[in-house]
Amino acid sequence: MSSECNHNCEGCSGSASCIEKNGGIPKDPFNPKSSVKKVIAVVSGKGGVGKSLITSLSAIAANRMGYTVGILDADITGPSIPRIFGIQNKAQGTEDGMLPQETENGIRIMSVNLILENESDPVAWRGPILSSVVRQFWNEVIWGDLDFLFIDMPPGTSDVMLTTFQSIPVDYSIMVTSPQELVSMIVGKAVNMANQMDVPILGLVENMSYIVCPDCGKKIPIFGESRLNQVCSEYGILPLGSIPMLNELASLTDKGSLEEINLESGFLDPIASALKKLI
Repeated sequence: MSSECNHNCEGCSGSASCIEKNGGIPKDPFNPKSSVKKVIAVVSGKGGVGKSLITSLSAIAANRMGYTVGILDADITGPSIPRIFGIQNKAQGTEDGMLPQETENGIRIMSVNLILENESDPVAWRGPILSSVVRQFWNEVIWGDLDFLFIDMPPGTSDVMLTTFQSIPVDYSIMVTSPQELVSMIVGKAVNMANQMDVPILGLVENMSYIVCPDCGKKIPIFGESRLNQVCSEYGILPLGSIPMLNELASLTDKGSLEEINLESGFLDPIASALKKLI
């Protein structure tokens, strides 16, 4: 996919080459009333490492830089994005498509929890249906004009990730890991899958990297020493920084007020810098 791709294969002279690289599968068109400059999937090889948090923080960082931003919550069976941003209103539909909800600062969000009657209702759907819903969130939602659309991926490398990479024109992926050796090894599966699907990797974020002692300010690596640089070197990808475990992060997430997070400490600077280079 060309760096100048507008995510619309119709009339594009390079579409045949893209389809060939994609195993003969054409990318889904987006809603005619949508225009998205860069699509970024946030992925990992397993659950519990904080993909939704990193997705949300990346969107907030981009939003504070003045970019128009959306989040597609592709974790259909474990959606958490609406709760993180305190969104309770349901998505609305028109003849032209579905309308995403917006956060207080204008981040546009679509999630299965915005169409379920109750957010606690289980989503007991089989893989093909899950994949179909993700595709609908791409081509039936009126995203409007976006600089960045972040996709919060489900854990692992199963149906939904395969469908997303094949059907949606993902420009880059952000990999998420934590310091444990086992988790870092599993992330390798996601890195290899992204490479196989010809999706460039923007970089790797290490979440839950350390806590800060409230008395002396010392960084304490409670899950072991950071392996960020080691893993990045092993897979030839860019380190995008280490995210600490902060009481503020947990508290604001629980309250649905993550947009109030103070980013002056700079732990998101590497992500913000990488995003800025894409537009």
